[in-house]
Amino acid sequence: MTTAELILNTASRIIHVGTAITLVGGSVFMAFALMPAAAAKLSEEEHDRLREGVLGRWKKFVGPGIGLFLISGIYNYMQAIPLHKGDGLYHALVGTKMILALAVFFLASALVGKSKALEGIRQNRAKWLKVLILLAAIIVCISGFVKVRKFTVPMPSATATAETA
Repeated sequence: MTTAELILNTASRIIHVGTAITLVGGSVFMAFALMPAAAAKLSEEEHDRLREGVLGRWKKFVGPGIGLFLISGIYNYMQAIPLHKGDGLYHALVGTKMILALAVFFLASALVGKSKALEGIRQNRAKWLKVLILLAAIIVCISGFVKVRKFTVPMPSATATAETA
């Protein structure tokens, strides 16, 4: 691996993990600290103003964060493919992780968006934010597992070697 490849691979990993920390951490903060505190201490009008202000600022993180996740995630996966050739479990788990990530991206976008079609999600913001956090936690678990599990390419059996000779 060249120095440039090492730097790019490291930067991509840092961007991916840093984005996850920022977006998932922000979501956890909103769900379990900000929203309950605001609901308990603020009038309806104050709560609405705070929600509009927070979501207006948070939206500026969500869109670019999704973009960084997609770019770095695809890059990281492309780098990992040769290392996991023949590892069906790895690809199944990473595929599952990608599908869950798309659901997280959808929910994150719906929660900060203004689409009338997705108003029901925003009206049940606390529930859907917790679903987003649960999906993100599952993604983290899958990521941790595939990162630490050892996979060795199975050696061809003596029978298979004799048949190809």
